[in-house]
Amino acid sequence: MCYLFKVMKNVRLFWLLGIVLLLAGQSLYAQSKKEKREQKANEVKELIDSKRFTIDVNRAIPMGGRSLNLTSPYSLEMRGDSVISYLPYFGRAYSAPYGGGDRLRFEESITDYQCSFNKKGTAQIQFRTRSDDDTFAFSVQVFSNGSATINVTPVNKQNITFYGELAPKKKE
Repeated sequence: MCYLFKVMKNVRLFWLLGIVLLLAGQSLYAQSKKEKREQKANEVKELIDSKRFTIDVNRAIPMGGRSLNLTSPYSLEMRGDSVISYLPYFGRAYSAPYGGGDRLRFEESITDYQCSFNKKGTAQIQFRTRSDDDTFAFSVQVFSNGSATINVTPVNKQNITFYGELAPKKKE
């Protein structure tokens, strides 16, 4: 009988030790997950503050249309005081230049640049630019996890929204 109590005591001790180790491991995992999230948010903020970043676009939503998954590599690149837009356009044009225009593909300087961050670390960027075909107002949201939303408001076309990801900083 005494032997049975010793075995039961060891089993209880074993289970208690297992539970303690499991809980300790989970808290370490949660802590490292939080640290990774904070590190990503800092990288995003650093890229946005530098005004040199690229957003790779993977989805477009035309005004009044369905969501379209994009298979080709489209992007919006900020380079200080200029923007390189390599984006498709789906929607209605109110007036189009002769030959149909060049979608949203241009490299131009920007004006009226504004950038602010909210409490959650989301960057709200607004600027205007003008190409040979049209004038555009851009509103870009970049979230702390790197996902981004781009709203483009052309003067002569319907609005269009793009979704994508902030491209990682290029190693030099």
